[in-house]
Amino acid sequence: MASLSEIVAFMDRELRIAEIPDYPGAHNGLQLENGGTVRKVAAAVDASLSVIEGAIEAGADLLLVHHGMFWQGAQPVTKAVYRKLKTAMDAGLAIYSAHLPLDVHPLLGNNALLLEALGFSSSGTFMNFKSLPAGLTAEVEISRDELVKRTAAAVGSAVHVCPGGPALVRKLGIVTGGAGSEVAAAAAAGIDTFLTGEGPHWSYPLAEELGINVIYAGHYATETFGVKALAGRLEVDFGLAGCFIDRPTGL
Repeated sequence: MASLSEIVAFMDRELRIAEIPDYPGAHNGLQLENGGTVRKVAAAVDASLSVIEGAIEAGADLLLVHHGMFWQGAQPVTKAVYRKLKTAMDAGLAIYSAHLPLDVHPLLGNNALLLEALGFSSSGTFMNFKSLPAGLTAEVEISRDELVKRTAAAVGSAVHVCPGGPALVRKLGIVTGGAGSEVAAAAAAGIDTFLTGEGPHWSYPLAEELGINVIYAGHYATETFGVKALAGRLEVDFGLAGCFIDRPTGL
């Protein structure tokens, strides 16, 4: 058993919650508290009702997520919103969310862990969001086909490829999640292959025009790494058992 307040203070410091900018709906940090103690931690990408139910079924009393409960902004606490909050509160399930702070963390971040899973190390950063470097680069020498195979193996699912750039990849850029609309920024940074989760339709023909490869590896699939690593860190530092609640969207 561990103190919720101590765990939250640790995560807030480690992830630099107060320092890292984010989108208005992120509300990073503790989003729902419980009675104050934690025995088991569940990790998931989204704070959906099915995830909350899965965490409760697994016996967790703290749920770590990448996408929290407030992305749609202020809403009446009725219908689905009411059911989700009531289900969590009745079960004493606390919910902690970390979006960009968990994308960019040098050890626990989605970008760093995906790059590591591909067998590469970072050579720098690119693509600022409110002065925050949102992506990582790597100097590599690998065929595009082999990189696609490694990516599919790393995320555990098929990926979609725009082969608009060179067949031999030399500079890779990674921004997990939904960063495909930033293909022009990636090309401007000298990246020949941009690995992200998903993007709008127009990002594909634009990538062809700019002469850059884009690997769309799935928004969900590229963002499972950080929450798993964070739960693992709590297991080491606080002795808390953990589990992952897998609810893939296919997007």
